Amino acid sequence: MATKPQTAIILGTGLGRLADEIVIEQEIPYSEIPNFPQSTVEGHSGKLLLGKLGGKDVLAMQGRFHFYEGYSMREVTFPVRVMYELGIQTLFVSNAAGGTNPSFSVGDIMIITDHINFFPEHPLRGKNFPTGPRFPDMHEAYDKNLIALADTIAQEKGIKVQHGVYLGTQGPTFETPAEYRMFARLGADAVGMSTIPEVIVANHCGIKVFGVSIITDLGGFDNPVEVSHEEVQVAANKVQPLMTDIMREMIKRS
Repeated sequence: MATKPQTAIILGTGLGRLADEIVIEQEIPYSEIPNFPQSTVEGHSGKLLLGKLGGKDVLAMQGRFHFYEGYSMREVTFPVRVMYELGIQTLFVSNAAGGTNPSFSVGDIMIITDHINFFPEHPLRGKNFPTGPRFPDMHEAYDKNLIALADTIAQEKGIKVQHGVYLGTQGPTFETPAEYRMFARLGADAVGMSTIPEVIVANHCGIKVFGVSIITDLGGFDNPVEVSHEEVQVAANKVQPLMTDIMREMIKRS
């Protein structure tokens, strides 16, 4: 492998366009990688990219896997195990999420400061991998130094960012208004269907994580709004240039 990346990116909803910024040296379809699942969701193309971004070697997953697609947690998080074996030290993750915080607006960029795991299966269930302890600590699942760096860059560029707690559910249904209200009372600022399994496994492997949610809809308020996957993609696409700007500069400086 020509590149020796220490940084990996999971290009979920909200960061797909970042792939256009990568000077690609190698592109590998998931179908050609042993044991890799196949992405079945619209907007997730299914390629592993190796190249340079911000002058740094990076590995990027163009499309992720979800528990609701029928994959086991071990399958969903298998790419993170591969990242560890390749020497990845920092992982950037993104997602589209529904906002439960009434101070949020559609199109907000929310830096994830913590999460609540509402998935019915834990990604570390089963025999412990030797990459980490049986009972890994999760007090800083999202690296504080990376969060501070993102805040600095956003301020320099005049980009508004929110901070908040991300709650992950199985999906694939969007949440009911009552569920949105419940999650808000539990302490969640946003809710989605991904990210947490990869973050848990990354922490188990000693990989630092920076996570961000694009707020693509709002729920649980007085006037609930019907939402579709297509509308989520449209809202995420509008914010992608700003998110790409922050992420590119973070990788350049980190």
